[in-house]
Amino acid sequence: MFIPFFLELKAAKVPVSLREFLTLLEGLDADLVTYDVEGFYYLARAALVKDERFIDRFDQVFAHVFKGIEAVSGDGGVDAANLPEEWLRRLAEKHLSEEEKKLVEALGGFDKLMETLKKRLEEQKGRHQGGSKWIGTAGTSPFGAYGYNPEGIRIGQDASRHRRAVKVWDKRDFRNFDDNVEIGTRNIKVALKRLRRWVRAGADEEFDLAGTIRSTAEHGYLDVRTRPERRNAVKLLMFFDVGGSMDDHIRVVEELFSAARAEFKHMDYFYFHNCLYEGVWKDNRRRHSEVLPTFDVLRTYGSDYRVIFIGDAAMSPYEIAYPGGSVEHWNKEAGHVWLSRLLGHFPHAAWINPTPQNHWNYTHSIGMIRELFAGRMYPLTLGGLDQATRELSR
Repeated sequence: MFIPFFLELKAAKVPVSLREFLTLLEGLDADLVTYDVEGFYYLARAALVKDERFIDRFDQVFAHVFKGIEAVSGDGGVDAANLPEEWLRRLAEKHLSEEEKKLVEALGGFDKLMETLKKRLEEQKGRHQGGSKWIGTAGTSPFGAYGYNPEGIRIGQDASRHRRAVKVWDKRDFRNFDDNVEIGTRNIKVALKRLRRWVRAGADEEFDLAGTIRSTAEHGYLDVRTRPERRNAVKLLMFFDVGGSMDDHIRVVEELFSAARAEFKHMDYFYFHNCLYEGVWKDNRRRHSEVLPTFDVLRTYGSDYRVIFIGDAAMSPYEIAYPGGSVEHWNKEAGHVWLSRLLGHFPHAAWINPTPQNHWNYTHSIGMIRELFAGRMYPLTLGGLDQATRELSR
């Protein structure tokens, strides 16, 4: 199966040689990677890609050739005696056919949905399994967990199954992004170089070779000269969407985070979930207890900051358009109001989306965010980062 992979790389004009391909096979024969798709990816990339310009092309070919292959155990089997309790519990879920899903009707808008939920809470006296009306598990009711309704409120479910709930009424824990990730950050650092404005300032000194040569020639003895260290004067503020569908993009976002921390001396960041509202936070472990008002951000950071939002913009349109649309709390003002305030304060702003650009038209909320940002949404690729930094450098 590896020969088609080699041929696909050649067809995509990735400059791989037969010697490099044999090196990959030698690594596999030496058991450097065993039953590990991710490990094989890094081994193959190290052996076959010698120029960072072709990493994106390599990733596309790898995803195409090995699509659907997952990590397997050494014996290829599953220990049925040790099935996780979660697997057994989910057997109670009701899985509907496509025809049945089409029969599930929305209640007629966000306000009507919230009004109906309030009524159900007043009327319901016990637990319900299945069904189409009460708050419970499985079934087609718009309220509860592990069922199916394209415009429902998810209550009591630890993770999303189809990511189409209008509102989520659960406490969820998110993990902070790691800004020490090194794998893959080098290419991102190169892409961010355009967003630089060098100045010489500060107490730190660096060796001045040209000055030392000139001064030594003038005085006739070694005269070592130094000068203030050159620093990047651009000030950067980043807002990271965290949790939910962004869990699919943690690695690449952490790579961007690490690269930005290394490249910019004046860089700060905040977290939000899905859409910007009246509060942001610095630590996901304390996101309910240590929230910074968004108004304080606008007062603290000047309009000379360059601002980058990083998120997939995949959410219910209600979260952007309506008060109370947030999936985690009751927001008095709609998300678009807060985004407009921020964009009015920071004229140099862009949105970086880790979702492949050819999928953007399938999600209505992405179009809404792009419109708010006047089209300044770019994919989280090296080319997209280059476009974003060009825009922010104006």
